[in-house]
Amino acid sequence: MASIYQDAMGSDFGRLQPELREYFGLSAESGLSGHGRGIFDVAGCPAWFARPAFRLTALENAFFPEYNSNVPFTISNYPHVDPFGRPALTARRELDFGTTRRVFEDTTSLQDGVLTDYVGRHRRMATLLTCSATDDGHIRMVSSRTRVFAGLRLPLPDALGALAYVEQWWDEAAGEFRISTRVVHRQLGTLLVYAGRFGYVLEEFDGVLPAEANPRRWERRV
Repeated sequence: MASIYQDAMGSDFGRLQPELREYFGLSAESGLSGHGRGIFDVAGCPAWFARPAFRLTALENAFFPEYNSNVPFTISNYPHVDPFGRPALTARRELDFGTTRRVFEDTTSLQDGVLTDYVGRHRRMATLLTCSATDDGHIRMVSSRTRVFAGLRLPLPDALGALAYVEQWWDEAAGEFRISTRVVHRQLGTLLVYAGRFGYVLEEFDGVLPAEANPRRWERRV
């Protein structure tokens, strides 16, 4: 079985660096999960005016109001099938800001060749995720068309929403992965950023999410 990223990217997946193809190539039938540990050179919310709102989203394990440098973090990636039969990947990140630890979790599910990323412990926010390979073999991901599921499906107009840009690559000289992420609002600028480096290992996995990676609820709407 191909991974959700292979299915979504098609032939473009083959243009990625070999290390990225391994990282993003895990499927529900692979019997493997991925676990990383590293340092974000910078992480958090640089926009002071957005921090009160991010204190609320932090309760949902979505975004976080802190802003610091040299932030240790871990990431765990679990390929599986979601409760609605869709191939999926659930990711859990823990960031250590010194005075507090933050969790950022999401599940990306594939349906009809389209990736939808569900964010937060109750998966109440969803974005459309598109992936492409750069000329130098990096993976570039863009999250757009944000929806909030608060009883109803509420799409956020572009003027009120934000776009997330992620680029990840393998640093051959350092022997580790690099990642750069920005959440940018059209009018307000950069609201969230994390960028750094990490090592990564694969471990045996039976396809059943561990308790700490299970969301409080699942969402099937796209």
